[in-house]
Amino acid sequence: MNMKVGIIGCGSIAKHRHAPEYKGNPYIDEIVFYDRNRDRAQALADLFNGRVAESLDELLEDKSIEAISDCSSNETHHIFSTKALLSGKHVLAEKPISLTIAQANEILEAEKQSGKVLMVDHNQRFTRAHQKAKEIIASDELGKVLTFKTTFGHNGPEHWSINSTNSTWFFKKDRSGFGVAGDLGIHKVDLIHYLLGDEIKQVSAFQGSLDKVDEHGNPIEVCDNIVCNLKTQSGRLGTASFSWTYYGEEDNSTIIYCEKGILKIYHNELYQIEVIKENGERIHYQLEAIQTNDNQTNSGVIDAFVRSIRLGEKPIISGEDALASLRVVLGILEAAETEQVVRI
Repeated sequence: MNMKVGIIGCGSIAKHRHAPEYKGNPYIDEIVFYDRNRDRAQALADLFNGRVAESLDELLEDKSIEAISDCSSNETHHIFSTKALLSGKHVLAEKPISLTIAQANEILEAEKQSGKVLMVDHNQRFTRAHQKAKEIIASDELGKVLTFKTTFGHNGPEHWSINSTNSTWFFKKDRSGFGVAGDLGIHKVDLIHYLLGDEIKQVSAFQGSLDKVDEHGNPIEVCDNIVCNLKTQSGRLGTASFSWTYYGEEDNSTIIYCEKGILKIYHNELYQIEVIKENGERIHYQLEAIQTNDNQTNSGVIDAFVRSIRLGEKPIISGEDALASLRVVLGILEAAETEQVVRI
């Protein structure tokens, strides 16, 4: 079964992840691009041998298109993903699923009504190191998880976004909503939920706009750094830091401390996973290099989405999973703004 797919929003994530991965998938025949800036859509259509839809309606009314990637900016996910589902398309939405719980519920309601696949691009679940780490934790070889720390930081979206300037929508409160917490933080929240089979239920946090400025030289309207304390449903304790000001090197590491040892993920340049047993024995796994802004390899997300559609399987990341992570990010931001401990 071969399919045509559409992409809404022709920015960096469409250019570097969605379009090349659709192009590389043997079940995809054609990609149709839509962006309110037609030139951007045309540029990607030229690059990936696709075509341009002149309007959103044209894209959604095209019966030959079976699936849509919603790569629009955060504030429009609930509009485009909902419309696409109700038009009978399967949808892969970029994260965060939306900016509010109500908007996320709109998308989940459309999923129910349509009976179509909804998947959200929390791509850290797909890396081989994170999948292996989940296996190690589940096998109980290190005993139960007690505490954890995780971080995700790079030099900022102005170096990555399509216009590569400080006017990027990531810096705008009305479009990005959550700053670095929604860009990078939500990935790690989802990852902790996935690795531990648990959910974060209590948070405290500090945030700041410490260094980034907008195109007018003013401090940005959203946080460029946030640090958090986290407590899960089953009582595990953790810390997390998310940053757009890690200048010089990206950090995407997670450390899980268990009863019988430590699991370090993306902490060592040579080994994606390092297990340190309580007796000091070290076990190393060389699996793959992590996706970074400078190292774009196939994330596995598109292949998993296409497989869900073809085989009628439940997607690896459901709308409910994405909603659970959104609740935590909203709680983290509330905790930082009110200087209170927040229950999710």
